[in-house]
Amino acid sequence: MFKTSFSAIQWVAFMIASSVVAPIAIADLFHLQPVETTLFVQRTIFVLGISSILQGLFGHRLPINEGPAGLWWSVFAIYAGFIGTIYSSGDEALRTLEGGMLISAAVFIILAVFGLIEKLKNLFTPTATFVYLILLILQLSGSFIKGMLGLSNEHPHVQPMVLIGSTVIVILTFFLGSVKIRWINQYSILLGLALGWLLFILLGLAPPVSEASHPIMAMPEIFPFGFPKIDSGMIATAAFTALLLTTNMIASVRVMEEAQQKLTGKLPTPDYKRAGIVSGVNQAAGGLFGAVGPVPISGAAGFVSATNVPSIKPFILGSILITILSLFPKVMDIMASIPAPAGYAVTFVIFSRMVGMAFSEFEKESDKPLAKLTAGVSLMIGVGAMFIPPEATKGLPTIFASLLNNGLILGTLAAILTEQFIRFKQRNT
Repeated sequence: MFKTSFSAIQWVAFMIASSVVAPIAIADLFHLQPVETTLFVQRTIFVLGISSILQGLFGHRLPINEGPAGLWWSVFAIYAGFIGTIYSSGDEALRTLEGGMLISAAVFIILAVFGLIEKLKNLFTPTATFVYLILLILQLSGSFIKGMLGLSNEHPHVQPMVLIGSTVIVILTFFLGSVKIRWINQYSILLGLALGWLLFILLGLAPPVSEASHPIMAMPEIFPFGFPKIDSGMIATAAFTALLLTTNMIASVRVMEEAQQKLTGKLPTPDYKRAGIVSGVNQAAGGLFGAVGPVPISGAAGFVSATNVPSIKPFILGSILITILSLFPKVMDIMASIPAPAGYAVTFVIFSRMVGMAFSEFEKESDKPLAKLTAGVSLMIGVGAMFIPPEATKGLPTIFASLLNNGLILGTLAAILTEQFIRFKQRNT
């Protein structure tokens, strides 16, 4: 029980570190007040905790935490730009986003009930999974390095002390993960984050805890921005987002399958239909509580590999703990004060281990020429899309803008389509 409890706390730390940035950034885009920002973070963490529990117990039943979907983050950012033009206020735009997540929920459930997710799963060959992992790492690496350099809107120049502190945390976390003492090895992520937080406090670089007034305990409000609003543009955007999030979910489950097999010697058999239905419920929760829509996080596989703890029990306990903690706004204030560079540094260690997982997938492909061609085409497209400035897509429909602004999804779709097209031609020649 002692080991399970510590592993659960480690899951809590990972979930917070990988989830708190998105709602804070979105709150800033919509110019929410400090109290509103805390409540937005609270609702998002609450939804993520509940969503993780539901998936762990009734969905895919794997230790994969739910995090704010990058696709929804980009859609939120796009809709923030519509304030003053299409929408008269931030609340009206947020009400439309609430409605969008409810539409996304319906699409997820329809795809699952009619067995389409099972069919989509077969498109995730080793080559497609390899491309997805490489693009995921490349897409996030920029954020990690910028965060570890202390770069932000407030600090456009490299902060040397932040860089030094981040580097120390990376080296320390790698060292703790290689120590032969089992309990230190298993809890290296938690220890790295805790020691990193302490280091930034000593350096005077840790942000202060918000002094905003909150009740001791608060249940998340339902439809906090008002009753959901649905328009034709959001219907199309939400449906398309749901399809892309399905791809994201399948990829995350596939990656965790491989991580579990390496650690336990057994290949799990997740139920994709149940996972799809639960994902629909989770999307609905995002709309209901006015939070950021969740999606299974692929980085969970890197976390499990780094900690060597494949058991689902600590994950479920950690998800329960984070759900309970989210009910205490002051605790959320404390969690939000984790120095971002420390979180980025620890997460850097987790994701660096996923590079090996990507190449392990590539090695499984029997038709290497096909795999190399597919990877070349899709990586060019995916990485190229990462260099498109967000403002360049402002004149496009939201559907296309959100896709072009997400090199991960665009490149993964390119990999699937390229590989299937070549295989089709090979079968018919």
